Amino acid sequence: MSKLRTLTRRTFLVGSAAIAGGVAFGTYLVRRPHDNPLMDNLAEGEAAFNPWVKVDSEKITLIVPHMDMGQGAASIQAALIAEELDIEFGQFEIEFGRPAAAYYNTAMADEIVPFMSTDQGFQANTMRGIMGAVGKVAGLQVTGGSTSVPDSYVKLRMAGATARETLKLAASLQSGVPLEELSTASGAVLLPDGSQIPYQQLAETAARLDPVRDVPLRDPSTWRMIGKSMQRLDIEGKSTGALKYGIDLNMDGMLHAAVKVNPRQGGALNSYRADLAENMRGVRKIIPVTNGVAVVADNTWYAFQAVNAIEFDWGTAPYPAEQAEHWREVENSFTPERLDNEWRHDGDVDAAVGSGDVLNAEYRAPYVAHQPLEPISAIVQVTDDRVDVWVGTQVPRFSLQKVAAITGHDTDQVHLHNQYVGGSFGHRLEFENITLATEVANQMRGTPVKLTFSREEDFAHDFPRQIGMCRGRGSVADGKVQMMDLDIATVSAVSSQSSRLGIGSFGPDTQIPAGAWNLPYSIPDFRVRGYRVPELAPTSSWRSVGASTAGFFADCFLDELIAAAGADPLAERLRLCTDPIARQVLEAVGEMSGWGSPMEPGRGRGVAFIDSFGVPLAEVVEVTSTPRGIKIDKVYVAADVGRVVDPVNFDNLVKGGVIWGLGHAMNCEITYADGMAQQTNYHAHEGMRMHQCPEITVLGLENAAKIRGIGEPPVPAAAPALANAIFAATGQRIREMPFNKHINFV
Repeated sequence: MSKLRTLTRRTFLVGSAAIAGGVAFGTYLVRRPHDNPLMDNLAEGEAAFNPWVKVDSEKITLIVPHMDMGQGAASIQAALIAEELDIEFGQFEIEFGRPAAAYYNTAMADEIVPFMSTDQGFQANTMRGIMGAVGKVAGLQVTGGSTSVPDSYVKLRMAGATARETLKLAASLQSGVPLEELSTASGAVLLPDGSQIPYQQLAETAARLDPVRDVPLRDPSTWRMIGKSMQRLDIEGKSTGALKYGIDLNMDGMLHAAVKVNPRQGGALNSYRADLAENMRGVRKIIPVTNGVAVVADNTWYAFQAVNAIEFDWGTAPYPAEQAEHWREVENSFTPERLDNEWRHDGDVDAAVGSGDVLNAEYRAPYVAHQPLEPISAIVQVTDDRVDVWVGTQVPRFSLQKVAAITGHDTDQVHLHNQYVGGSFGHRLEFENITLATEVANQMRGTPVKLTFSREEDFAHDFPRQIGMCRGRGSVADGKVQMMDLDIATVSAVSSQSSRLGIGSFGPDTQIPAGAWNLPYSIPDFRVRGYRVPELAPTSSWRSVGASTAGFFADCFLDELIAAAGADPLAERLRLCTDPIARQVLEAVGEMSGWGSPMEPGRGRGVAFIDSFGVPLAEVVEVTSTPRGIKIDKVYVAADVGRVVDPVNFDNLVKGGVIWGLGHAMNCEITYADGMAQQTNYHAHEGMRMHQCPEITVLGLENAAKIRGIGEPPVPAAAPALANAIFAATGQRIREMPFNKHINFV
């Protein structure tokens, strides 16, 4: 390990300890449970055993606090509780629950700390423990980072087990049957004589009991749900149109709002003229908001038309106005002053550079938008004594704080009702829809106001993925990769996003080199350095965050070196691989794809391997070069998440991630002109078309010791696997996304 890396890690540890109060929370504070939010409004005869399970005489309600944005989080969380509670799908209702510290997320710590997921040493686990303690004490309620399953896997099963055993105790007291003679099944306690008492009939007795603690979890051999294919709770509603997303909601007396905010992100509004808009049909009010104007009208269409009729004089952007200037700033960031951290230094790279022929390559990744299908919206009603917010958000407690700051209410007077969301990909980690809707509703107290962004406004005010470049140097010897040196420069999406959350950031940004420095390869001379580009256009977490850029850089450049060595791409990756779990993933994808079998002229296979969010994932893409362009034929994916909770949902998430990753690598970028994003809708930021979608085969392995999530890991490997396949088929090496700048797709 280099001296630089040692020093920056120490800085990270010291900074973390300062924020955490050293270990200074004290054991009591860390171990003390948060208050159960369900107890605040508990009705007579209603039992709430913990923050996740509530039973009354009519129904069983499960609280699933991780937001569902299409990834199936609601069903997975419910299944984890139901597994131990002994209830079946159809026997309970679900709620997303109110924002509360009890729903803290400690799994985020794994991605924050600067250690490889395979590093289980004392320092690494101590740091994970400290950062997990920070998340708990701070009540960090966040959905993201592929943490819904890792965060929920044990705690929600424990919640179900606690509720089950407390209900059994209630049944024993109610029936007089000894506790040890009771069992449970399908939402009822079973008595020795064959009779049963439904849980609902035990609620009143259970409500008077202290929940049973220290309940052992059941052996996996007895599981009824976990590991089995399930029909998600939202499938019927989504198939019939009955399920309501946030954008579908309506309230009595509700008005509708649309906004125009300076399209130069963060720029001021100098002046506006709304004469024409004021007299348009349906317009109720025109309200200034931060850096822009809102129109309140009888319906969304009227609001859209009126706000588009306003004339604006916008201020300048607080970042370079033209895209070329953004790239120039990235290019100028490979300097000692902007070195964020040296993440890895095996061997002696500097000596290796001077010892022979060196291959040099430069890679680029652009800004890209989140573009979820459901445009962002929010309904807010402000009265003097409370605020209600109906919205889908990944950061509900942060959103409460933002709303309270605008209205002047205490946070406990703000009631946020989280909703199903039609896609996020990181977009719902931001909250401009919530704050702007609150600004409008605060000036129309008593009236519920629904703010809906037009698609164009959504694109203009998205916080895209970080822009970045990589300069790679490498060498080969005796048919093997000898040296790989990667300098990666990106803006810090973590820092940009944290500044808007109001939490700041400290230490090196683990996302700049994510997917590159943690490759499980023993390359004799291997170095990865991250450089922090000064903030340009504001950015945010985009599905797979840093690995979507650094993973592309690292795997493609490694593929270049393997080709220069004359080695087989899969065989050389296997030779270099030092982690047994990663090796099994690579071997599996090779077997699935028939790697090494002959291919016709003009066809090619590309393989990529990236470890992101602790998930080793390998992908093989097969393509055909046609006279009209590249056709993507088949994709094979193998990944190890430790435990596949629902095979069907796992398969869907991986396939969706592959399509997302391929489509953006092929076609998508955000560019700036005069300080504004030039791409304003899907026609200019086009994902993969249905006719382009390949056949995708997925395999989930369960060899890893730790449970991981799969929402984001399928994305980073898609771009390099496709680029490597194009090279295999055509001999053309593509080093810049989107690929359609250099090649056509059919």
